[in-house]
Amino acid sequence: MNLDPLIRFYHELSPESVARFPEFYSANAYFKDPFNEVRGIGAIQGIFSHMFQQVAEPRFVVVERMVDASGAMLVWEFFYRVRLWGKGQAQVMRGVSHLKFDADGKVCYHRDYWDTAEELYMKLPALGMLMRGLRRMLAA
Repeated sequence: MNLDPLIRFYHELSPESVARFPEFYSANAYFKDPFNEVRGIGAIQGIFSHMFQQVAEPRFVVVERMVDASGAMLVWEFFYRVRLWGKGQAQVMRGVSHLKFDADGKVCYHRDYWDTAEELYMKLPALGMLMRGLRRMLAA
């Protein structure tokens, strides 16, 4: 399985290129991340369109890939700026996408794994202080 076109699509993702999801995803593809669980191209496009409304300068960089006969895992870094907090400071979120492909080589299953506490909540001004305190209390 050649993942280069899909990875390039994610590296170059823009509000305009969201329309290109049907080139890479099956019509009834399943997508899940810590905040969303949807099925179908339109719903998946909606999630990524919403991302462009919520954050400035979003950019995915795939830093590692693992492929076998049953699918692929992509390790990525997501760079962004949040308009509502942190004075627009650049942020990075690290995660992994588990992908499965249909007979046509299109993504039919996409599950994102990332630590919402470390990668998001701890960066929020008020909630972050509480999360960091809780983390200190629970650490060995």
